[in-house]
This record gives sequence, structure tokens and C-alpha cells, in this order.
Amino acid sequence: MLGAPNNRKYIRLIAVVLVLPALLFTGCRCLAESRDGAFATGHYRNLFAANGHSQQEIRGKVDAAFQQLFHGDPENQSVYYPAGHNSNGPLAYITDIKHHDVRTEGLSYGMMIAVQMNKKAEFDALWNWSKTYLYHDSPAHPSFGFFSWEAKTNGAVLSEAVAPDGESYYAMALYFAANRWGNGRGIYNYKEQADALLANMRHRAPIRGPVFSLRRDTNSNFTVTAGALFNEEHKMVLFSPSSEHGAFTDPSYHLPAFYELWARWGPAGDKEFWMAAAAASRDFFPRAAHPTTGLGPDYANFDGTPVTNSWNRGAANFRFDAFRTAGNWSVDWSWWGKDVRERELSDRLQAFFEGKGMDRYGCQFTLNGQQLDDRHAQGLVAVNAVASLAAADPRSKKFVEALWNTPTPDGLERYYEGLLYMMGLLHCSGEFRVWMPQ
Repeated sequence: MLGAPNNRKYIRLIAVVLVLPALLFTGCRCLAESRDGAFATGHYRNLFAANGHSQQEIRGKVDAAFQQLFHGDPENQSVYYPAGHNSNGPLAYITDIKHHDVRTEGLSYGMMIAVQMNKKAEFDALWNWSKTYLYHDSPAHPSFGFFSWEAKTNGAVLSEAVAPDGESYYAMALYFAANRWGNGRGIYNYKEQADALLANMRHRAPIRGPVFSLRRDTNSNFTVTAGALFNEEHKMVLFSPSSEHGAFTDPSYHLPAFYELWARWGPAGDKEFWMAAAAASRDFFPRAAHPTTGLGPDYANFDGTPVTNSWNRGAANFRFDAFRTAGNWSVDWSWWGKDVRERELSDRLQAFFEGKGMDRYGCQFTLNGQQLDDRHAQGLVAVNAVASLAAADPRSKKFVEALWNTPTPDGLERYYEGLLYMMGLLHCSGEFRVWMPQ
């Protein structure tokens, strides 16, 4: 009995010796991951250079694509259009040529491209147009604090509903602008605008009321209840905050790379939520992706299962929204390096598309790989190249070279294809970066 205390000390010592290395290993593994990502290192992989292209060639390709899409022939090349002035300065919009409308998706993508390219004039003009024509400042409106997702090129709203991918890119582009250029006044106090938008995206209280939408050339007002853009329980972005659509998500709206930055730069009280949202998205991607093809649906439930509904019967398939999902998980790996499953997903997806033929795979599929559309979409080529930021298999170089050999989109499809293409060039050249506070 006199030796029992010493025995207990000995047992505790043995436990420490056995457990401590495991704890240290776990801690070192997390630390290594955070040190490996571009956010920590400041090194952004130039996939084109790794394929043997010179920096002069790369710079020329990126600049030429921007010039064509933003300032090229307005009849066949450009998607960016100046639209006069108001008291805040110049206005400009980006239009979906095929559908003759303006969308928060395109406006916010255009702002992101502009800040990455150091094009402040274009950035400010797009933001001014967004705030002038699309922003809801009435506290009684269900979309208060957000933006109508769709309008005509003259600013007349086609739908007062909210599409959260636009708000997500607006917020991130505004933080980058604040960090790169500094803040101005009014709507050009970028950080103030981003903070307010981000707070609403999480906290905006539900509001019930009419929302206008033009459908099949018929003016309609729908009474809905709409609130925040993220589901608080699941820590996931909603496809829509409107009760009309129901509670589900869009895998291509998940942007964990951005959420990590919002946790650091956004309202201090929301840090834990955005970190949890990043982790939730990383867990979500493998659940939403098919175990063989790596393809994900346009819309999904919070558990990753595909959504089907009466107003979009193809939502359970890999379609145009779903193009973007692989880019989201690959950029997250490139910047943060926190979840090795993102590498596995890119390898799986690229293996599927390689098997379909590098120069002829289509752009719409069932999740198990049945091809539904033969068009070889330039935007999908671009995102599949971005997937190489995470991919480990050497085949990834083929996808980078496929983007290099793809011309800048023009003609009828140049809106969506062109914006994904432009962002793809920036990602693959190492020029799509985290702009840090100065």
C-alpha cells in the first residue's frame, strides 16, 4: 500500500509518454497543413509555368482574355458594358448575352476579376450598378440588405429574389478591394460595405412579404418569408433564403476558402461560425460527389443527396451550376491545405473526364456518368483545369494544357463560359490571390 502512490505516478508518466507523441503529431499535422497553403506561404502555384509556358506568354494570355471580355467587340466579344454615370460615378454591367439579362452572379464575378487584375475603374462601375439597381434598402422587403438576382440591362428588375452566390462573391471582392486599394467614401468604403453584407448573410431576420418575379412573360408577386443566406444549424449556404424554394443548398455555392477569410476579416462575433462553415463545406463535398465519377448535382440537400423539384427537374444532374464545384474545393486546398479529401475528389473527377476524351467530353451528365449534352463547354474546361490545383495524379497537366489551348470564349455563350474561363486563367497562372490587409 505504501508503494501505491508511486505506482500511480509511474502509470501517469507512462500514459504521458504514450499519449504525448500522438498529440504532438496531431498538432504538427494541423500546423503543417496551415503552413502549406498559399494563404500562409504567399506562394500561388503557376500551373501554366509548370507546363513549360513562359511568364511573358502567360501574362499576354491573361491580359488578352481580359481585354476581349471586358473591352472587346461589343457585338461578339465583350460581356462588360459601360452604362453612363450617376452621383456615385460611372456605371457598368455584365450581361448574359444568351438570356438578355444581368445577374448578380456575373456582376460579382466581374468585380472579383477586376480586383485580381487591379482594374479599379471597372470594379467601381460594376459595384455602382449593383447598388443602384439591385440593392434592397427597404426594411419591409423580404430581400432587405441583399440584391435582386436578375434584371434587364436598363436596370429594370426581373426578379427580386436573392441568389446567394452573388452575395458571396460581392463580399469577398469587397474585402479584397479594401485590402488592395484602401477604402473610399459611401459605397466605396469597401470594408464597411462588406461587413454589412456579411452580417446580413448570417443574421438577417426573416421578413414576410411580396417578392416580384417575371416568369414566362407574366408579372407575378409571390408572398414569401426570407431571412439569412446561411442555414444556422447546418452551417451551409442556402440555394435561396426564400420559403418558396424550401431549405436546401447548391454545392457550387460552397466557398470554404472564402469563409476562412471572413472568419479573420469579418465581424468579430461571427468568427466561429465561418470557421465551422468552412469545415461543414469540406465535409459536404465528398458526400455530394458521386463515389466513382466525382460529379455532383446542381442542387443538394444538406446531407449531400441530390434535390429534385417540379420547377427544375434536372437539378439532380451535373449541369451548369455544378461546373463550379470542383473549382471551389480545389482553391480551398490551394489556399488552406486542410482536407486531403479535396485532392482525392479532383483526381476522381479528372479521371472521369479523361475517360470521356479530353477534347470531346460533354457538359451535362447524370451523376453516374451518362452524357446528356455533347457540347464541349469552355467554362467546364476552365474549371477542370482549376481542379489541378488540388489533383495529385500527373494527368492534371493535361487539363491545364487543355485550358491553355482553349480560345477566349466569344459569341452567344461568352457570358458564363467567358467568366469561368477568365477566372480559370487567373487561378492557373497563380494570379488569383488573397489580398491581405495592409
